[in-house]
Formats: sequence, structure tokens, C-alpha cells
Amino acid sequence: MAVATLAGETDFDGWRRAARAFREAGVAPAEARFVVGGSGQSGLFDAAAPPPPAAEPAFSVPRAFVDTAQAVVLHRSDDRFDLLYRLLWRLRDEPELMRVVSDRDVADALERAKNVSRASHKMKAFVRFRQVEDDRGEAWIAWFEPAHRVLETTAPFFARRFATMRWSILTPDGAAHWDGAALDFGPPATRDMAPAEDEMEEFWRTYYASTFNPARLKTQAMRAEMPKRYWKNLPEAALIPELVAQSAVRTEAMVAAPAPAPNRRLEKTLSRLARDASFDEGFVPSTLQELDVAVQACRRCPLWRDATQGVCGTGPRKARLMIVGEQPGEQEDLAGRPFVGPAGKVLDAALDEAGIDRDDVFVTNAVKHFKHEPLGKRRLHRTPNAAEVSACRWWLDAERRLVRPRVILAMGATAGLGVLGRKPAVTKERGRPIALGDGAAALLTVHPSYLLRLPDAAAKAAERARFVADLKQARSLL
Repeated sequence: MAVATLAGETDFDGWRRAARAFREAGVAPAEARFVVGGSGQSGLFDAAAPPPPAAEPAFSVPRAFVDTAQAVVLHRSDDRFDLLYRLLWRLRDEPELMRVVSDRDVADALERAKNVSRASHKMKAFVRFRQVEDDRGEAWIAWFEPAHRVLETTAPFFARRFATMRWSILTPDGAAHWDGAALDFGPPATRDMAPAEDEMEEFWRTYYASTFNPARLKTQAMRAEMPKRYWKNLPEAALIPELVAQSAVRTEAMVAAPAPAPNRRLEKTLSRLARDASFDEGFVPSTLQELDVAVQACRRCPLWRDATQGVCGTGPRKARLMIVGEQPGEQEDLAGRPFVGPAGKVLDAALDEAGIDRDDVFVTNAVKHFKHEPLGKRRLHRTPNAAEVSACRWWLDAERRLVRPRVILAMGATAGLGVLGRKPAVTKERGRPIALGDGAAALLTVHPSYLLRLPDAAAKAAERARFVADLKQARSLL
């Protein structure tokens, strides 16, 4: 028996080296064994008799096998390394093996890879951070028990999603720490190392209870999407049994309840529009001021419900250059003007460096209402979906019709969707003028917020230089 000692439960590189050596030495799957050691200092072949010298020629494996193997290694099954070696053993004589999804070993590996992917998805959905205070101020800590060992592959998602927070995710397999600039990993943790609850607990319960719709309850589907193994770490999960038990009574009460009173705020807005702008179903704004008033009554998509106000573009009525972003941020939502927050400061500095006066530019967004989700006192940005961008395109088209710019600079894929009517590949189409039906030319570039998220100083400087170059190109097209 040939035995390979691996450095850890997810030591894919160690398994790959050992498996390659086994295969080239002609060690059959039944004679190969992979064990996980604490230090990884043991010899590669820890057997009474060494394996025979290399007897098999080297061969390459398809990328599909490597990708599947990297996922399967994260699975908690004890025989995962043996399964992968059986596949590797067969791949020399069956190079198309990974395409045969009906094969028992292939199907088993693909199913385990799928389970690992599902565990990563559930981690993104069910991690709940709790607020703490340390010598550096505010921090957030979460305890999570993933179904498989997906911490290191999933942690970068949280680094991107919560880039401005200091946070830690503690699991039985290890810990991930983000300090706002770098992601580090530490040893396994225990439940008592994370805070039991914080002031956000009541918020989560209130939010969950208020969004629970008993008329649409499907218990089986809910448990499939939110398995009970995760409930113990979700503050809102304590409400589920009671909400389910009361669903029938609440549904009957909802059906029997009288219709709610009209929205007086909406009626007041519509009345003012009807008086000031002759607003009706066929309304077409003739000025930017009319458009700005009319957008406050927009109900083309649900985003108006949680936003403070609609935010239209600002700039000269006949600006030759129009710059289109994604949507208002929190500061824009409160101020009622586009690009007044951190991304706006980046844009202003880049415009100045490119020799463009912002007062000569019409600046707007593809979506006019702030899409977000609450997190304590903060409202975290969420990217508008295609339906929301499509619904709001009516307002962007109205701005284009009134301003009639010669060049439109779309910053990011969402802005590109609003301008072009299709979601572009920004990295591939960046810098190439695109002719539009109204005679204007469109250019694609990144959004200024992308520059703010880059943690590496060199990369940030290089991307900023490219962003300024895109602005200069837009100016040259004028």
C-alpha cells in the first residue's frame, strides 16, 4: 500500500502532486491511500515497501477534471481523494471520461462538486454579522457552520461585498479576517468566540416578520432554500415556527381586510403634476424641470418604495457630453442630485485632469431611484437588475431627447444597458465608439466606484489613468 500524507483537509496541491507520482509509478487505485496529517512533514510514500519506479508515461488531463477536483476536495466525504484518484487513473486511457456524466465515478464527483457550490451559495445567503467594538472601533463578527469546507473560496465574495467594513467569519474549519485592505485566514474557531447577539437581532426579526407573506407560504420550498441546519445561527429563524403556524389565520385576515386607504402622498404628487405639467398616460416632458418633477411619481418599477426621491440628471440643457452612471447612491438619494458622494469626487477629479469642466457636462444615471438593503443605520447599495434598468430607460431616453448630446459616456455595465439597450462587455468594448440611432456616439468605461474598491495602490493608479484616458477620448470625439 502506497500512502500519501496531505498537509490539510483541503490540500489540493498536495493531493495533485501525490496523485501524479502514484499514477506515473503505476500505483493502482486499490493500492493508493491518501491521509491528512497535522504537519505535512511525513514522506510522500509512507509504506513498508517503496512503489516501483516510474513506469507510466506522463499525460495531461482536461480542465474539466481539474475544476471538478478543486471543488470535490472541499467536500466533507472521507473518500473524496480516493474518488478523484480513480478518475485520474482512468483518464489516461479514457481522455473523454469527464464527458460521460452517466459514469458512476463521474456522476459522483459532479454531484459532490455541486454540493460544494451549493454550500458556498448558502454561506453567502446565511452569514449574519454581529457588531462589536474593539480598540480600532466598529467591527463585525459572524459564526457560520458550512456544510462543506468552502470558507477560503467564499470569503473573497464578502471582501468585495463589504469592502468598507472590518469583519471576521468564524467557522469550525478556520477563520477569515478582512481589515478593509487585506484578507487573512486563521485557525478553526468555536461558537463561543463569536458574539451571541447584538442590537441588530431585533431588526432582523422585525424585518423578516414584516416581509413574511403567509398567502405565499410553501413550507417545503422554504426548507429547501433555507435548510434547518442553518436556522440556529439566523436570528430571524426563531420566528419561523410561529409564522408558519399562524399563516392560515393571517391569510384569512388578509383576504377579509378592507382595501387600504389611497396613498395621499402619491395623490398629491400626481395632482401637482397634472396641474403643472399636464401629466397623464401620454405625458412627454418638454423641459428638464418637468422631467424632474414627473420622475417623483414614477411607478414603473418597485424601487420608488424605499428611495427618498427620484434623482434625475443635472447639467446644461444643450450639453455636448452626457455621462451616465448606474444609480443614485445614499448621498445622492438624500441630496436629490447625481454624483455628490465618494464616486462623484473621483469623477470630478478625473474630469479636471482630463480637461473637462463638469459644469459643461450633463451627468445622470441609468436608474433614477436608489436600490439598497438596510444594514443597521446604513443602506447598502444593490445593483439594479435588467428589468429595473429597462423600466427606467424611459426617463434616460427622455433626458437624451431633451439634451441631445453628441457623446454619451456610459460608466459600467448597468449604464451601458441603459444607453445601448443591451448589457455590454465593458472590458472588451471599452474605448470603442458605438454609433447610436439618434446620431450620438457612445463610449464605455468603468464606474468610478470600481476605482474606490481596488485595494492595490498600483492597480488603482493604473485603472485611474485608463479612466482619465477614456474621458479624454470622449472629449476628443466632441
